[in-house]
Amino acid sequence: MKILVINSGSSSIKYKLFDMPSENLVKKGAIEHIGEDNSKFGDHYSGLKVILEEAKSVEAVGHRVVHGGEDFNKPALVDASVIKGIKKCSAIAPLHNPANLSGILACQKLLPGIKQAVVFDTAFHQSIPEHAFIYGLPYDYYHKLRVRKYGFHGTSHEYVAAEASRILKKPLNKLKLITCHLGNGCSITAIDQGRSIDTSMGYTPLEGLVMGTRCGDVDPALITHIMNKNNLDTRQMDRILNKESGLKGISGISNDVRLLDEKANAGNKRARLALDIFVYRIRKYIGSYLSVLGGADALIFTAGIGENKASIRKSICKGLFGYLSKKPKILVIPTNEELMIARQTYRLISNKAIIGA
Repeated sequence: MKILVINSGSSSIKYKLFDMPSENLVKKGAIEHIGEDNSKFGDHYSGLKVILEEAKSVEAVGHRVVHGGEDFNKPALVDASVIKGIKKCSAIAPLHNPANLSGILACQKLLPGIKQAVVFDTAFHQSIPEHAFIYGLPYDYYHKLRVRKYGFHGTSHEYVAAEASRILKKPLNKLKLITCHLGNGCSITAIDQGRSIDTSMGYTPLEGLVMGTRCGDVDPALITHIMNKNNLDTRQMDRILNKESGLKGISGISNDVRLLDEKANAGNKRARLALDIFVYRIRKYIGSYLSVLGGADALIFTAGIGENKASIRKSICKGLFGYLSKKPKILVIPTNEELMIARQTYRLISNKAIIGA
């Protein structure tokens, strides 16, 4: 079965075509600058039309959708109710869900009769217990507005957990894992018996670790204090927290760990400080999840930084497990969210076993 996996962003479409269940990658590519000035792609429909001319014989489509809220705790086949649910969640993911939905609607027009599945970044974390996802706010905010921790990067965390099970030759339901997705966006998840029981990102991807340009955990009172002192509106403050903070904001140089490492080794103190803060925050979260899990069989690193920066991994792990009688195995596992989406799509459509699932 030829399954086209689509990640539809606000101005881009990334795609991979898999032959399932063999999991052979047939083709991949991207369309960029959709809707921008001087672009030949005015919308997602025109971009997908070109992709489908290149990706022949598509038999099913799998879509990445960022936010499924509480309505979706697993992948789903696209129908009217699923589209309605994605639109509903656009209120809490206004930069992502509408773009994801554009890809789905374009495929409905271009591939009439072809089944489509959606895989939500948040779905894997719907197993987190209430005591871990409720914030210390008036309960009515959760009851009426569904303000709670949702978590993100779920497809990546789920994929590397399955790969760890294969590598360790032990069933996933017998493992305790801590998975570290470290890229420009970063999150850590505690996984017990194949289920997410806590994760560092929250209602939005802003909570948790210090990231490339995101601040991560801060005292909430700081936000109103900074807004008042600098006469900032909510849009300006949101940009500072999401685009001008993290490694970029601390160092004043860049959000690129490779450049910061180079500058730090050359004596730049703020570059070194940014990296030290980055590592420290990760160590804190790993330590807390070791406590929550009661130990771990493996600590897994994935994504751009996690996979490629051995010096960062070494700094994170140095002395981290000295007090444990059973030390976790350290695994570096390249993530493959598109393959996970293809597996989920194939499972939904065919109800057959999947390699690595």
